[in-house]
Amino acid sequence: VALSKHGWLKQKLISILSTSLQLKYVSLGVLVLQTTSLVLTMRYSRTLQAEGPRYLASSAVVCAEVLKIVACMLLVFRDHSFSVRALNRVLKEEIFNKPLLTLKLAIPSGIYTLQNNLLYVALSNLDAATYQVTYQLKILTTALFSVSMLGKSLTIYQWLSLVILMTGIALVQWPTEVTSITKQEDLTASSQLMGLLAVLVACFSSGFAGVYFEKILKESKQSVWVRNIQLGLFGLIFGLGGVFVYDGERVRENGLFQGYNGLTCTVVALQALGGLVIAAVITYADNILKGFATSISIILSTLISYFLLEDFDPTSVFFLGAMLVIAATFLYGYESTPAVSPAKV
Repeated sequence: VALSKHGWLKQKLISILSTSLQLKYVSLGVLVLQTTSLVLTMRYSRTLQAEGPRYLASSAVVCAEVLKIVACMLLVFRDHSFSVRALNRVLKEEIFNKPLLTLKLAIPSGIYTLQNNLLYVALSNLDAATYQVTYQLKILTTALFSVSMLGKSLTIYQWLSLVILMTGIALVQWPTEVTSITKQEDLTASSQLMGLLAVLVACFSSGFAGVYFEKILKESKQSVWVRNIQLGLFGLIFGLGGVFVYDGERVRENGLFQGYNGLTCTVVALQALGGLVIAAVITYADNILKGFATSISIILSTLISYFLLEDFDPTSVFFLGAMLVIAATFLYGYESTPAVSPAKV
């Protein structure tokens, strides 16, 4: 009987390990698919020549916030055994009965709304590959804010990775030689500068908002889905304000959903649900797998930008910079000692 029980436990352990391994690779696939598809579809939707007005980035941000709120409410509804009464109780207790804690989330929510709008600006002016590599600068900003706001310590490998990261991004942005100066080239240079500035501001906003949100999560015991509902509600308010301040006249002329099509809806869905999917699967994906996902996504974005979108002409300097960024991503996730926890990125 003892031998039989031992054999059963062994089989059970093997089954658990096999399932865990499968979940890790599923997580890797989901991370790669979400990251790559969002960047490429957003870039394609902002450069596609179509009849009629182009969709408003501010409108897409608002729609993404609405979809995020609905998705998080459904997740909270599921976590409480599909009870409407329990859902109402949780929302009332955590959102309306704790106004000070709820108001704290207005800060990261406003920054996230700004960041989401900036990503549309960036991908309207930069190819997907350059955007993907440059956006990894958020690792640096997140690390610095984690040290200053949360008091985290970084290992020597992580500090080294940040230096390598900065070097790689500098090489990616290294100007290429031009044979002639024309008005079109001046416009292109101006457009690329605008895209670069948008990415840089988005990286700093992402780092600060992410660390601020992490600090709030550590100070409370409520689920991340409820916190995302609070973020979404403020994001909806800020987003609507942005629509009417910057695009109010265009909305009055052609409506809030002008230029929407299937591709636009895909972009909105990926932006809204992408973060939630990552939050759900990141439990099974360690830092090494996150590095793999980032690396594969950069490579795929480069290949698709070159062969399909035809808006990117890679140089040897770009490839060197991209390789350094990929190496820095892996090195940052390397845990030399279990005593130091890596910064969340």
